[in-house]
Amino acid sequence: MSQILTGIHPTRMELLALRKRKQIAERGGDLLREKLDALMIEFFQFVREISALRMRSQQLLSDAYLQFSESQVSLGFTKLEEASLGVDDRFLLDTKSRNVIGVAIPFVQINVEAIDGFPYNMLETSAKLDEATAKMVDAVKAVAELSSSQAAIIKLAEAIASTKRRVNCLEFIIIPRMLDTIRYIEMHLQEREREDFFRLKRIKRRLEEEKEAAVAS
Repeated sequence: MSQILTGIHPTRMELLALRKRKQIAERGGDLLREKLDALMIEFFQFVREISALRMRSQQLLSDAYLQFSESQVSLGFTKLEEASLGVDDRFLLDTKSRNVIGVAIPFVQINVEAIDGFPYNMLETSAKLDEATAKMVDAVKAVAELSSSQAAIIKLAEAIASTKRRVNCLEFIIIPRMLDTIRYIEMHLQEREREDFFRLKRIKRRLEEEKEAAVAS
């Protein structure tokens, strides 16, 4: 209670101001809880999607590596290495962000430069290498999509934790303190009203006694 009394003036104006601040805090708490619910919905949506994205990425990478291994068997390691050295980097990384309920979610997109045919001499390689190259392009795109979802989950989890702390602070610290202070001021004002009432009664009784004494004399 000593903390509540610090800097508090138990007046009706202070009481009205506190009641108004309490209403604002309660409304803010309601809005934060709505935001928290919306963040949780988005979070679990990404959680549901990420499992399928992880499986797809792993499958594409597995298929690509298998076909590269088969290409190596048919071409030989040296020939495969020579083919790879002539391949230019065609992957362009495009980083963006999108707003999800006030949270900036990073988004990574892989763009592949278009070329005619394949980036190596097809007459000196095999169809397995062509398939492996195409699979690897799909795998890289899938991994980028997976990384975007993982980053989104991290960002949303941080936002959820921060919003939950703010809700708890309002619900268990700020609003209860306001309520305690309001009750203290109300009790103080009631006590003052009772003192004023008894003081007026004493004054009224004294005036009546003085009036009776004057009449008797």
